[in-house]
Amino acid sequence: MRLSDASVVIRPRPTWEAMDLGVLLSQRHRRLLMISWAIITLPVFALLSGLLWESPSLAVFIFWWLKPAFERLPLYILSKAIFGETPTLKQALCQWPRLLKPQLLASLTWRRFGMSRSFVLPVVQLEGLSAEARQQRIHVLLQRDAGAARWLTLIGVHLETALWIGLMVLFYLLLPQQVALDWSWQSLIAAATQDWRWLEHLTNAFYALVLVVWEPIYVACGFSLYLNRRTVLEAWDIELVFRRMRQRLNGAAIAVLLAVILLLPTGHDAWADAAVATPDSPRLLEQPLTSQASRDSIKAILEQPPFKNKETVIRYRFGDDIDSAETPADNNTPAWLKALFGLFDSQRFGALATLIEALLWGIVAAAIGLLIWHYRDLLQAFVSRRPSLGKKTTRPTPQQAFGLDLGRDTLPADVATSAENLWQSHPREALGLLYRALLSHLLHDYDIALKAADTEGQVLERIEQLQQPALLAFSKKLTGHWQNMAYGHRLPAAHLQHELCDGWRALFGPGAAH
Repeated sequence: MRLSDASVVIRPRPTWEAMDLGVLLSQRHRRLLMISWAIITLPVFALLSGLLWESPSLAVFIFWWLKPAFERLPLYILSKAIFGETPTLKQALCQWPRLLKPQLLASLTWRRFGMSRSFVLPVVQLEGLSAEARQQRIHVLLQRDAGAARWLTLIGVHLETALWIGLMVLFYLLLPQQVALDWSWQSLIAAATQDWRWLEHLTNAFYALVLVVWEPIYVACGFSLYLNRRTVLEAWDIELVFRRMRQRLNGAAIAVLLAVILLLPTGHDAWADAAVATPDSPRLLEQPLTSQASRDSIKAILEQPPFKNKETVIRYRFGDDIDSAETPADNNTPAWLKALFGLFDSQRFGALATLIEALLWGIVAAAIGLLIWHYRDLLQAFVSRRPSLGKKTTRPTPQQAFGLDLGRDTLPADVATSAENLWQSHPREALGLLYRALLSHLLHDYDIALKAADTEGQVLERIEQLQQPALLAFSKKLTGHWQNMAYGHRLPAAHLQHELCDGWRALFGPGAAH
């Protein structure tokens, strides 16, 4: 590794600036990084989806679990490219099997959930240290910048999820309008006979595409954090300065050496100068400073600020804590303060403390009681009460459901005949009349507990509990046509009027709705 060949400026950076440098590195080599990642990951994803076609969730989970093995290839490319040795696509792919050997089992087991995975991966892959040396190296690196590496992983998880959901929403928005109308979410959920495995695998494929874009950036940010930490620890920037200085001075080194030799004094002159500075010279004999005087001067300086700051502190203490060396200033305590301290004697204060404790517990109990009384209506919703014997609770009957009026007085005398009359000119109103009359009969005649927030599926579940096959079959048929009209805007065929009206007469009679 030659620092002088680095394609980036080697200097200590703040952690977020270092991660920004990783984003720039990934953008510079994005084509090579994304293509190499896609070549090794998408076939693995396709193989897992084919082998586990009946378990799409398991397939995408295994693919997600293998991410540490895939991340080694982008790191290899970046480690070569930053020092001017960018490999080709073929060279990078040929090196990937060799990159899987060091510590692969550890990366896929107990280190899989490490939040600093991108920061530690260069130590495992690039430095090639033994077990003990590697642990010491990781410990030194994680003393700083570990928090930034954890934040990088946390932000990456949320970003992957957001991009994944965004791709699914974009796919739904790009569907043709007719297909979107047919894909009612309620019909998708209720359709138990149809197979939607392909749709689950399609959403999994969106996640694989998200990783093609995001994972090289994640690896590059972790690698830049690692380089920044080594720059701080090993002073790479200072080393580069000295190397540049050596290169500049390399040509003039001989000239500088000759000039120094010529300017040095001769041996005779040096001894002559040394003879002048003997202890017997007048310059040294006239010095007034002695060893004792220097010690006294140093001691006087150390006794003054800022080396020593004397401060007098006066405080009050209980009588048992006063020792014999007490200063006279403590004897000036006021009498009223001594009397106040006397109240806190152990025997006198015990009863007062018990009284205060009982008073405080009483206040807490009263506050809890007031809260329960204030929110009593809310608490009744979570407490089940059994009705007392001999009393029958009456349930208020809803007057509307799905926006339809369920009152008996709003229905015509002969529902089937009225529906046949409306079918030719207003088929929507005719079908709505049949469905509204069905709900009214279920509510008043069969005593089914309908709620205003019930769905069509919940109504069919309550009808199924009545154990009446004919009523259940007619209700399913009528509900299906009602949903197609209400949500899909698809009118039923004209020949269905006789089937629905005859089914109504067979169940509820030819006449009245009451």
